[in-house]
Amino acid sequence: MQIAMIQDRMIPFNELEPAYLDRGLYFGDGVYEVLRSYNGRPFALDEHLDRFANSLTAIGIEGVDLARIRARVLQAFDASGLAHAKVYFHVTRGCGSRDFLGKGPQVPTFFLTVTELGDSSSEKARGIRVSTYPDLRWKRCDIKSLNLLPNVLARRDAAHKGCDEAILVNESGLITEGAASSFFAVFGRPTGAEGRKGYHLQTAPLTANILPSVTRLFLIRAGRNLGIPVLEEQFTPEQAAEAEELIMAVTTKDIVPIVQFDGHLIGDGTPGPITRRLAAEFSKATEVRGARA
Repeated sequence: MQIAMIQDRMIPFNELEPAYLDRGLYFGDGVYEVLRSYNGRPFALDEHLDRFANSLTAIGIEGVDLARIRARVLQAFDASGLAHAKVYFHVTRGCGSRDFLGKGPQVPTFFLTVTELGDSSSEKARGIRVSTYPDLRWKRCDIKSLNLLPNVLARRDAAHKGCDEAILVNESGLITEGAASSFFAVFGRPTGAEGRKGYHLQTAPLTANILPSVTRLFLIRAGRNLGIPVLEEQFTPEQAAEAEELIMAVTTKDIVPIVQFDGHLIGDGTPGPITRRLAAEFSKATEVRGARA
C-alpha cells in the first residue's frame, strides 16, 4: 500500500490532494510575479506580464494563456477592493508523482493571492539598514523562479543582524543585487573649478545573474528624466560604504533610502536629497502607469 503522511495523519497516497504533488513544491519548478497597486490601480501590469512570459519561456512551461492570466489578476484585484494591494501569482509545471521529468501530460498549475500592502512611509522617512551576504543563488537569476532558498538564508542573516535587507556579493567581490530588491548607489565626484560635485546613479547591469526588476527599470527612467547620469556597472561593498547615497528598489515599497551599510553610516545617516528627488519622480510614473491598459 502506498501511503502519505501529513503531520501525524496517515492517508493512502492516491487520496492526496493535488496541491501536495505540485512540482513547485517538490522542485521549485515554476515561475512567479509580484506586482502592486497604487490608489486602486495596478501598476506596470504589462511590464510584469512581459517578464512573466520570458520566465515561462526560459524554463519551457507551455500552454499558459497570458491573456487569461491578465484577466485573472484583474478579476482578483477588483474582488479584493484593496486600494494598496500586493498581487502574487505563480505557475508551476503541474502536479504528479515526484519524478524529475514527470510522467504523462503535465497541465500547468496557477495560484494567486491578493493581500493588503503595509505602510512603508516610516521606512522611507528614516531609511533602512542593510548588510552583505554571499550570493549563493543559481546562475539564472534573470528567471523569476520559485527557487528562493538562498534569498531566504540571506534575509534571515540580515534580520539576525538587525537589518532590513541583504545585499548579495558574488565570488569576485562585486555586488549583484538585494536578496529581494534592486540595489543602487549615488556616487559623487568633483567637477569644475569650484570643486562642486557631480552625481551619477549606479547599479549592476542586466546579465544572467540579475533580475530584470520592473522597479529598477522605472527608477533608471526617473534618473534620466532628472538628468542624472546612470551607469550600469558593478561595484564593491567597500565602494558602496563610501557612496553619497544608497537606494533599495522593490515592487512592494518602491524607492527606499538606505542609511546604513554593513554598520557604516551613509552620508549623515539620513535619506539623501538625490534619493528624495528620484522617489518624487518615480511617483509620477505610478500616477500615469497606474491606469489600466
